Amino acid sequence: MFLLEAAIAQQPDTTRIVSRKPPGVRPGSAGNESQLAAEYYNKQQFDKAAILYEKLYKENPSYVNYTYYYFSLIQLNRFDDAEKLVKKQIKEYPDKTRYLVDLGYIYQISDETSKAKKEYETAISRLVPDRNAIMELAGAFQSRREIEYAIRTYYRGRELLGYSESFNLEIGSIYEVEGRYEEMFNEYLNLIGEDPSMIQIVQNRIQNSLSEDPDGTKSDLFRVALLKRIQEFPDMVFYSEMLIWYAVQQKDFKTALIQAKALDRRFGEEGGRVYEIGMLSASNEDYDAAYDAFSYVIKKGESAELYLSGRIELLNVLFMKNTAQYMPDPQTLTDLEQQFGQLLGELGYNNETLSLMRNLAHLQAFYLNREQDAIALLEEARQIRTLTPQERAGIKMELADILLFSGEPWEATLLYSQVEKEFKHEPVGHEAKFRNARLSYYIGEFQWAKAQLDILKAATSKLIANDAMELSLLILDNMDPDSTYTVLGRYARADFYVFQNHDEMAMSLLDSLQRSYPGHPLADEILFKKAQIAMKEGKFPEADTLLKEVTGLYPWDILADNALMMRARLHEERLGDPSTAMELYQRLMTDYPGSLFVVEARKRFRELRGDVVN
Repeated sequence: MFLLEAAIAQQPDTTRIVSRKPPGVRPGSAGNESQLAAEYYNKQQFDKAAILYEKLYKENPSYVNYTYYYFSLIQLNRFDDAEKLVKKQIKEYPDKTRYLVDLGYIYQISDETSKAKKEYETAISRLVPDRNAIMELAGAFQSRREIEYAIRTYYRGRELLGYSESFNLEIGSIYEVEGRYEEMFNEYLNLIGEDPSMIQIVQNRIQNSLSEDPDGTKSDLFRVALLKRIQEFPDMVFYSEMLIWYAVQQKDFKTALIQAKALDRRFGEEGGRVYEIGMLSASNEDYDAAYDAFSYVIKKGESAELYLSGRIELLNVLFMKNTAQYMPDPQTLTDLEQQFGQLLGELGYNNETLSLMRNLAHLQAFYLNREQDAIALLEEARQIRTLTPQERAGIKMELADILLFSGEPWEATLLYSQVEKEFKHEPVGHEAKFRNARLSYYIGEFQWAKAQLDILKAATSKLIANDAMELSLLILDNMDPDSTYTVLGRYARADFYVFQNHDEMAMSLLDSLQRSYPGHPLADEILFKKAQIAMKEGKFPEADTLLKEVTGLYPWDILADNALMMRARLHEERLGDPSTAMELYQRLMTDYPGSLFVVEARKRFRELRGDVVN
């Protein structure tokens, strides 16, 4: 049916106006016969369909009736009748070159290849400088799977229109369908070479294409194509900018940073492009790239516009990098606290240093056992008069987290609720709602927590929506038959202990749950939580064993891809086993292609294989 559907999709004849039938078609009318003919065709009763479409075509030689009649004859191998039909249509519409393709197709399937080729060549030779006519003929060739003729049609169209219409997008689409990705990328890159204003459209096309690239083949081809363009046309800056965009899409911030630095030096910029890459790197947890970026900005000197911002973000990156580690070094954290204090003493408490104040408070409360100092610092931050409502909301959220950590859930929920109410339809409000729901989960109010989480599953932030969905499913899937939540309640308490850094108490409770309820649906969550605690304590082989149990015993549960990613990073970063890490990254890409970790897994796999091109 593909050929028929593709043919019908072409532009219909506009040379003959056919009156529409009035509503309420009577039995035996043309409308009723058309429906019956279509039904016969769909049921592959082509002999009956041909009889009706012949009648309908004679009464109303529209393009639709012609096409169905034509394909009915083709299906019945009535090639002579089909040939007569097409020749009549050609005589009626000599300027419609698509009918030559119909004629050529009859010869093609009749093994008269030379005659088919002659008609195809004639069709292309009769092209006129009209965009619609060119696209119509190319579409006719595509619908018959005559791909090279379709491409030739577009190339001929370029000549006829004096390259005012390049047809790069159309040709690129053909190449993608055919799996000729290198040629597809070249067409798209040619387009922005001719018209840089098309870069956004090209990026959208490429992004859609790379979203379906499980083995990274297309990604590799695109990167190579870009690098060749940059080398061949060094003055065309948009190719370098395209490479930065691509690298960011692939979360390859090292490559993005190299290109951003190169452009910054070449054009004597003030580091703005590099600074943006640094912020993106930090938000995507590539702290080494972020550190490199902000260090570059700082080296431009105190007179540079982004100097102070670079110093602030560099310290924030050091905070994020060290607190993201399992078992961060206590002395390093103490030194980091001193650096925060020195910079805040130099710059003062204001909007620009608010992130420093929040991070210092978090460091003091969650890592240095100085909750009261952290609370006092945030209270000072709240006194800054020039803060925006969003900035004040951020301080309230951090303060609520610390209060919850300190064992004051009711004070915490009050602050979360204030932010949620003030920013009901904004991301910060959604985040507050999620944290409030998580608090309710911690203290055993599961019904209320689930109701709030179900609302958040439609949140605009993908991260919040995913977190809400996971916690909602955890509650739903582990409700006891009597709705008492006995096991889930104990698991949630262990989860809360982990949040409060009471790891021994959490592990003891989880061990008790494993012994008492060995077959409970929470078994995989218990294993995963124990693995997280083991990693916090630096017991990496033990953590690996627990994660292996999760992926081996529960391969289709929601935590399986998380566990696989954690195992892979564990072997790469802590166990010194890159070959096993590569196997695990590859397994994640193959077994869980829809996972949020696929892009990161692919990037790390390539780095370990040594084939990342900068």
